[in-house]
Amino acid sequence: MISHRNIWNAIDALAERKGLSVSALARAAGLDSTSFNPSKRTSKDGRERWPSTESLAKILDATNEDMDSFLAGGGVYTQPDVHESPIPLLGFAQAGTGGFFDSGGFPVGHGWDEVHFPVGPDANAYALEVSGDSMLPLYRDGDVIIVSPSEQVRRGDRVVVRTQDGEVMAKILHRQTANQIELHSINPEHEPRIIKSMDLDWIARILWASQ
Repeated sequence: MISHRNIWNAIDALAERKGLSVSALARAAGLDSTSFNPSKRTSKDGRERWPSTESLAKILDATNEDMDSFLAGGGVYTQPDVHESPIPLLGFAQAGTGGFFDSGGFPVGHGWDEVHFPVGPDANAYALEVSGDSMLPLYRDGDVIIVSPSEQVRRGDRVVVRTQDGEVMAKILHRQTANQIELHSINPEHEPRIIKSMDLDWIARILWASQ
């Protein structure tokens, strides 16, 4: 299971293997030199901050490192057997139709495909294939995201939301009250969305993206 500590340890280990500081590693990947500083790893209120999948992709590309060796450096796993971790896969368009989820947003029914995921997410996790451009450049059309309906969602989390009328979207949870949720996109061309609680079918946290 990937943890906050594992990911940051993996970044530190990668920098050390390449003879770089974490600041130099960030610069080599075209990122701000402070991107991986220890002060960026938790917020002022103590909340864990995770590096984006885009940042990870850039440092892997800059160092010619593959994901397996990167994660192994953080102590996640050494010799994964992808055949032991299949999880359900569905496209956004199918997710908007009936019969694939229960009232809590957990996968049910038939018609799901499968994708092999080596890290071993929780037993309730599933995968969705992204469509649309509201989360560019973080998630592109066709990317696969790993989603958990059992994880608690908090402000700032990347989430998948399904409305009562079947609209499915990947967004950032900006604010949630008893009456409504406010969702933001990374792509500035998309305006924030406010959805009334009575119109919300379910919301699930995005754990990871396979790009």
